[in-house]
Amino acid sequence: MDTQRLILFFVFSFSLLLLWDAWQKETRPPPPVATTQPAPTAPAGQQAAPPAPTSALKGSEAVPAAEAGGTPRPRQTVRVTTDALRVDIDTLGGDISYVEFLQHKDTIDKNKNFVLLSPEHRYAAQSGLIGTGLPNHKSLYTAQAGAVTLPSGKDSVSVRLEATGAEGTKVAKILTFHRGSYLIDITHEITNGSSSPLATSVYYQLTRDGTSPPGDNYMVSTFTGAAAFNDKDKYVKVAFGDIDKGKTPYTKNTDDGWIGMVQHYFVSAILPPEKQPREFFTRRLAENFYSAGAILPAPAIAPGATAKVSAALYAGPQEQEKLKAIAPGLDLVVDYGWLTVIAAPLFWVLQMFYNLVGNWGVAIVLLTVVIKLIFFPLSAASYRSMAKMKQVTPRLTKLREQYGDDRAKMNQAMMELYKTEKINPLGGCLPIVVQIPVFIALYWVLLAAVELRHAPFYLWITDLSVADPWYVLPALMMVSMILQTKLNPTPPDPVQAKVMMIMPFAFGVMFFFFPAGLVLYWLVNNILSILQQWQITRMIEGTKAAAKR
Repeated sequence: MDTQRLILFFVFSFSLLLLWDAWQKETRPPPPVATTQPAPTAPAGQQAAPPAPTSALKGSEAVPAAEAGGTPRPRQTVRVTTDALRVDIDTLGGDISYVEFLQHKDTIDKNKNFVLLSPEHRYAAQSGLIGTGLPNHKSLYTAQAGAVTLPSGKDSVSVRLEATGAEGTKVAKILTFHRGSYLIDITHEITNGSSSPLATSVYYQLTRDGTSPPGDNYMVSTFTGAAAFNDKDKYVKVAFGDIDKGKTPYTKNTDDGWIGMVQHYFVSAILPPEKQPREFFTRRLAENFYSAGAILPAPAIAPGATAKVSAALYAGPQEQEKLKAIAPGLDLVVDYGWLTVIAAPLFWVLQMFYNLVGNWGVAIVLLTVVIKLIFFPLSAASYRSMAKMKQVTPRLTKLREQYGDDRAKMNQAMMELYKTEKINPLGGCLPIVVQIPVFIALYWVLLAAVELRHAPFYLWITDLSVADPWYVLPALMMVSMILQTKLNPTPPDPVQAKVMMIMPFAFGVMFFFFPAGLVLYWLVNNILSILQQWQITRMIEGTKAAAKR
């Protein structure tokens, strides 16, 4: 296989892969909408009756099922505002029913803030006790009326919800919010008002529908579903389809790890304390409605005594350095695909440049220069081979004319010519082959890193993670590919020559749909390659002319 065919093989294989995934994404049928009947409601002024609970922990089935629909019961909403979050707490169950990020804009409408948890997708964080008559996420809590705002100069603020269970058992759910943080501490303070010891467990769960977030228009689909982590299994994705089938590809009982819901750029996760027993679970609650959570056993509570059970909820962006500091393995929700071994170092270098220059576009340019310097010796050898190929192209054309349809003799003559001139016919394709894994890895970095979401460059490029709105960068890249084609040796086969002339346009059109940051990388790389190839060709031609003289 000669150079041109190998280049075409890699380019079009990658193109077909992306186009196939995009076609699958476009033609995939939408998930069905829940059609469950509304749950019966309690009369006004009365506390809603909780579901029939179990008296002891018997696995994840002991967790009361979340409601899939129905008319809201008597309740109130407590609005909490910090410097990072705007949160609604529903007194029915003490659920966190709404989480808005004040420092991240909506994917579609950048005039609005991004909302992760919301009633629209039945996305909520719930918790409660397991046991007969004990408060759970269907019990009505009381709370101090009015909005809560993180006071200036304070690092945290708390909201206290209270409910009474059977035989005088009292439960206070305390939610604590922190300055500059997406972590919410959720503590259950359980007071045993009965005359006998109380044995119970506390469950924490996230519920949501199975619909992917809108507005993520990429050629490769991103994952939306549940995920779990522990030291034994490491990071495990649990697709909603797997939950439908009852699959649990994670260790259910452990004393470490977390469980959560993942979508593009953002994650919510239940984070129990380390070295505390827990049982993870995922459940299908109704049609297109799922939950994922953890059950934490409470210590035995003597009559009149009080015990506490706590866990943290992280609901925020997938900022890698911050996720590493919050919990082991939480940063693995940033999915770089099968080239993580290349993508992770690329992002580390990219972030280092960003910390120096304060612009992600400039950081991409600097990263491109570094990559080009690393592969400079390989590229130089390849371009020397291509320059020599360009010089012998007229002789290759004569060989083709001389031997006609006798391909065996023609190939033998070509190999002898390559050997005489010390030319590697595959040497010219090495830069392309080397760049393909880096190109794909950088594509996943731009696709998965929330740090580059809505990151501007200059002028009309206001978001490097989406396509250039005016297609200027793809057009410039197409021009650079045409210039590269002019510098390359013309294939002796007329059909191959026409294909190589068409390829910059075919390949360039595909870049019209790629993130602007990726096109910027390829454009800068092409410019550096053109300069390097032009210089090497000029040097070889000068040496050849001097030798003749």
